[in-house]
Amino acid sequence: MHLQRPSYFHDAPDIIPTRVKRNQTISDLVEALGATSFEARNVYRGANLFKRMVHDGDTIWLGIAGAGIAGGMGGMVISLLEAGFIDIICSTGAQVYHDLHFAFGLPVKAISPLANDDELRAAGDTRIYDIGIREKETLEAQDELIRRFIVERYDRLKGKALSSWEFNYEMGLWVAETAPHPELSFVAVAARAGVPIFWDSLSNHSIAMNLARTDREGYPVVLSGQRDIFDSAAISYGANGTGFVELGGGGPKNFIQQTGPTISQILGVEFEGADRGLQIGTAVEREGSLSSCTFSEAVTWGKYRSTGDDKLVQIWGEYSVIFPILTAFVLDQCPNRPHKQIVGHMPALIEKLAGA
Repeated sequence: MHLQRPSYFHDAPDIIPTRVKRNQTISDLVEALGATSFEARNVYRGANLFKRMVHDGDTIWLGIAGAGIAGGMGGMVISLLEAGFIDIICSTGAQVYHDLHFAFGLPVKAISPLANDDELRAAGDTRIYDIGIREKETLEAQDELIRRFIVERYDRLKGKALSSWEFNYEMGLWVAETAPHPELSFVAVAARAGVPIFWDSLSNHSIAMNLARTDREGYPVVLSGQRDIFDSAAISYGANGTGFVELGGGGPKNFIQQTGPTISQILGVEFEGADRGLQIGTAVEREGSLSSCTFSEAVTWGKYRSTGDDKLVQIWGEYSVIFPILTAFVLDQCPNRPHKQIVGHMPALIEKLAGA
């Protein structure tokens, strides 16, 4: 006779149909998502993980891949920066470049993605899916501004190998001083808050393309990938607790996550990796496009200390939908916290890792 065993589900919460009510807060909505299933439940888990990062004082990295900034999502990054919820950023250089359009009032338009691209090209229009950008009035104007920054701040850029965060810090301060709308630039807001911004690549973007020209015009700027690697690792090494929030995968995700292996595997200093991680993206792991692995797999590389649903949350979804929900949730749930002013502490952090 077959004896029925106790259910493995005995202690699991019951699923009960949850209603959405009028005038619900964002926190109420996230709670309702958590009472359902699939990615909605992961959004709930991710929102609460982000909340714990903020509440527990984690040193929080934000990784920005994709084209969200060009599409207007920089305002959400600014909201988190102003609340003290982001301490370091790693972005593609392209998104730093496009961020500056808004500070200088250069046109960026909401368009249909179904336009005829041959006709757009003939008219001097470019696009990123449903984002319309003029070649002359926006891109060429932005290029000129980048070159103007190099010339006007060359005394602060010359004569040494710069990390990307140093370059972006100086550029952010310049934007804050010279742009008509610096409050629309996360680069400017980050500089004023002492939040360093790294690039995942020193060459794969329009800012570096312009540096190729200013080099030839007598204003050479030297960027150091080695400095980026060591300085970013120094931040992770000096943090009491670290949380990673990653919008998409790509280079920014890998750059942030490699800080742990840099310390332990390359520099030979004892280090167990980051404490917590939250990623939003649509890539899958089977063919490598998840950009360096699932969170669980990342533990085997020393990128995170350990696995666990309370520490590592992967949300499979497009971050232009998910990130606003998480941003609104933590702003609703958490009081502002003081800025860690990482830029001002960089010499001490670098010295600490160098002496380890």
